[in-house]
Amino acid sequence: MAQQTLTLGHSPDPDDAFMFYGLAKERIPTHGFRFEHILQDIQTLNERATRGELDISAISIHAYAYVSDQYALLPSGASMGDGYGPMLVAKQKFSREEIAGKTIAVPGTMTSAFLALQLWLGKPAKEFNYVVVPFDQIFKAVREGVADVGLIIHEGQLTFQNEQLVCSADLGVWWGQENDGLPLPLGGNVIHKRFEPAVRKTLSNILTASIQYSLDHRPEAVQHALQYARDMGRDLADKFVGMYVNHWTLDYGEKGRESIRRFLSQAHERGLIPHRQELEFVA
Repeated sequence: MAQQTLTLGHSPDPDDAFMFYGLAKERIPTHGFRFEHILQDIQTLNERATRGELDISAISIHAYAYVSDQYALLPSGASMGDGYGPMLVAKQKFSREEIAGKTIAVPGTMTSAFLALQLWLGKPAKEFNYVVVPFDQIFKAVREGVADVGLIIHEGQLTFQNEQLVCSADLGVWWGQENDGLPLPLGGNVIHKRFEPAVRKTLSNILTASIQYSLDHRPEAVQHALQYARDMGRDLADKFVGMYVNHWTLDYGEKGRESIRRFLSQAHERGLIPHRQELEFVA
């Protein structure tokens, strides 16, 4: 019987590469499905999700507010900032009030980092200056004066000091302080609703099995992820993977679900997203 091929979008980053190691290397049963891995930056994946282009994709939780009519959240695959998260870095330390008057390089307007920035500043995007820069070019934008402050995601959170930059604020720390210690919801995996619920469940189980396989075979999975580790050796890559592939990734749990509800509810209350979200998870 011919296998059904599905498109699977994720970022070319160590944590996503680690997560999908079991699938990429065909180490787990796929029950008649095969997966075409499409590696693109998160802003591009967010934009593609608004057009319903991919069967399964990593997206920003912010972007889910714009695609919930087409996609359901999978229970596994979360990236949660548990006491850490996107950072605002610059050549010198700035206060929140100072940052509000600076030009900020951001990795995309649909990223969760950008939504968290608006919540932190207490301002919608139209009330501060920002430039959109590919996430891996933000350090360069700050160094060269294109922006005063950089909003960094991914491994930049561990390497910014190598760029002679300092952290003015960690939005994951701030979110936890303001929200009863909840993690900051950054990314998740979604599946298109064109699939019947039973198929969604089967595919959800396959993706969860891939994550579990990687956690159970950590050395080999980290080695696989190293090819996507920019400016990181094995130890730093392993640390980064541990930040974003952990118990939250296997299942959001009620605390994880509550963090998403709160994140998107606060955004709606402040007029940052168009409508209140009802979260739909694959059972």
